[in-house]
Amino acid sequence: MPDQDVVDLLTAQHEEITSLLERLSAGNDAKQDLFTDLVRLLAVHESAEEEVVHPVAGRARFGADDEVVKPRLAEENEAKRALTELYDLGVDHPEFDTKLAAFADAVVEHAAHEEAEEFTLLRAQYSSTQLRRMAGSVRAAEAVAPTRPHPHAGESAIANLIAGPPLALFDRARDAVRDWRSTQDL
Repeated sequence: MPDQDVVDLLTAQHEEITSLLERLSAGNDAKQDLFTDLVRLLAVHESAEEEVVHPVAGRARFGADDEVVKPRLAEENEAKRALTELYDLGVDHPEFDTKLAAFADAVVEHAAHEEAEEFTLLRAQYSSTQLRRMAGSVRAAEAVAPTRPHPHAGESAIANLIAGPPLALFDRARDAVRDWRSTQDL
């Protein structure tokens, strides 16, 4: 959607993430597929925010980096670690649902902080044209972002720019092999 601005784009993704978390928590037959979709969406979403949105929000006004952006980055890094743990456990592990519930609460709280603080700041400081351009930058970053969390890669824009593309290539190759295997009787 070319007229969509960055706040609308990311808010819609937050809603999609919340919906996936709710469907996963409801105990669905397609649990593995839902979790795979959630992992991919969160990894891509957070990488793009770290690359594009947080640096811009940090420059929006004096003190925003320390007051608004750094706490979001810390939450995102913790979420990457938790998501990696969930991924390693697998959806059939007895602790998966309990850990997923705690993770879901943290993700929803994180999204609420971004929407109330960071997105409000962006709308106040940047024009609608700038916010639409930023949405384009987010989409471009998402196109080359890793599809799994990589908590040791770092959460800065520079870390994402350096490590993101090679990790994304590796992740997408793994995804292709996984998808091919799921269509075979192996």
